[in-house]
Amino acid sequence: MKILLLKVGKTSDEWLREGVGRYYRRIKHYLPFETKIIPDIRNAGKITPEILKQMEGELILKAVEKRDRLVLLDEKGKLFSSREFAGFIENQMIGGVHRLVFVIGGAWGFSDAVYERADLKISLSPMTFSHQLVRLIFAEQLYRALSILNNEPYHHD
Repeated sequence: MKILLLKVGKTSDEWLREGVGRYYRRIKHYLPFETKIIPDIRNAGKITPEILKQMEGELILKAVEKRDRLVLLDEKGKLFSSREFAGFIENQMIGGVHRLVFVIGGAWGFSDAVYERADLKISLSPMTFSHQLVRLIFAEQLYRALSILNNEPYHHD
């Protein structure tokens, strides 16, 4: 199974790029993993949030293939413990999912079209985090899940 992480917009802070890069390298030891940046929409400050979500949504959907399993990282999604998330990843592998695509949306969330295409929504916390910080939190949790599945000593119950 391959994992693709789609992210709306670039990461501007060096410490975040460094942190996510560290986890991305670790994740690649377990399975094929790639990230793709959905470019920021020009003049976004002059566009309504609904139009902006629609424009970002079109770019997200272009990056997703028909047979992909699409998972949105969304504050209203399903909450998992780290072990439950590892179980979810394992079930996708066992279930023959070719490519598992996770999406971190922009500041305003996702368009209706993206929600309709999604197979699942996952929440990392009931709290709201910046979409920049979610990149680091998700990368760490994905690495943690893979280390759990490989019985490595990273995670402690």
